[in-house]
Amino acid sequence: MTHTMRTTVGWHVEMEFMEDDQHTRAAALVRLPDGTEVRGHGHASRHRVDENQPRVGEEVAGARALNEIAMQLLSKAHDEIDEVSGRTSHPIHA
Repeated sequence: MTHTMRTTVGWHVEMEFMEDDQHTRAAALVRLPDGTEVRGHGHASRHRVDENQPRVGEEVAGARALNEIAMQLLSKAHDEIDEVSGRTSHPIHA
């Protein structure tokens, strides 16, 4: 069995966090090879009785920001499928 080499494509992802004692906000940016930039935001709040664990807040806020980007990318792909096919397809869901 012969395997052919495929081109590897990379996406550049940036994530920034702003935090205080109770809240973490995340801003995410994904740059696609075609130059498109997709941005997402996420937020996490610490309950006052929970231990202060900034890493956990970053993980929750970051996951929410990336989830927002994922939904935008699914919508973008759906629109591109429709454009190429000339028909309306079923929405793509996560």
